[in-house]
Amino acid sequence: MGRIFEKRKHKMFARFDRMAKAFTRIGKDIAIAVKQGGPLPENNPRLRLAIQNAKGANMPKDRVDAAIKRASSREEKDFEEVTYEGYAPHGVPVLVECATDNPTRTVANVRLHFSKNGGNMGNSGSVAFMFERKGVFKFAPGSLNLEEMELDLIDAGAEDIEQEEEEIVVYTKFNDFGNMQKFIETKEINAKSSELQYIPTTTKELSEADLDEVMECITALEEDDDVQNVYHNLA
Repeated sequence: MGRIFEKRKHKMFARFDRMAKAFTRIGKDIAIAVKQGGPLPENNPRLRLAIQNAKGANMPKDRVDAAIKRASSREEKDFEEVTYEGYAPHGVPVLVECATDNPTRTVANVRLHFSKNGGNMGNSGSVAFMFERKGVFKFAPGSLNLEEMELDLIDAGAEDIEQEEEEIVVYTKFNDFGNMQKFIETKEINAKSSELQYIPTTTKELSEADLDEVMECITALEEDDDVQNVYHNLA
């Protein structure tokens, strides 16, 4: 009984950690959007997108409003968006997206996470060519009727549509991201998330032991406060 309780408690804390990380990431997205385009969602497409992602992540409205208000303050720090490249153990290419108010601190931390976990930092362009920047839109199955809307989605820029048990994922080319976002807003479809992501052009399979080593490095990067997203090409 004690072991079962400990496992449940571990899962609960892990879920809370993931939620806290998601809220922090979205809070930075909101801050960057407000600094770039102002605090009014109707005049700021990037802010509308961040708010939609906040809803999809079940971020409380008062936290969203507080993030917008805080970002509107002159005292609020500006976040710089930076992407770092490197290799995890066993030559797995990794892209690390960051939003930071101190790039000197961030690059030192990212380099340390790589080196402490069997990887190494790379130069700009060293692994980016192995990924393609794409729009990724995720929907709950009940929010999107594919039979009725598949052709409309393709017209809006859908390059690939994957129907999974828990969600529907729509991929677009980088240049069609805005078109798909406008389509979703016009049709008043609620997306769980709408993001630009780095999708690997090829994937790599590893043994379970090697995979564990790679995931230790990736987890260390993901847990850094300045890191927004970590991309790799593991199958």
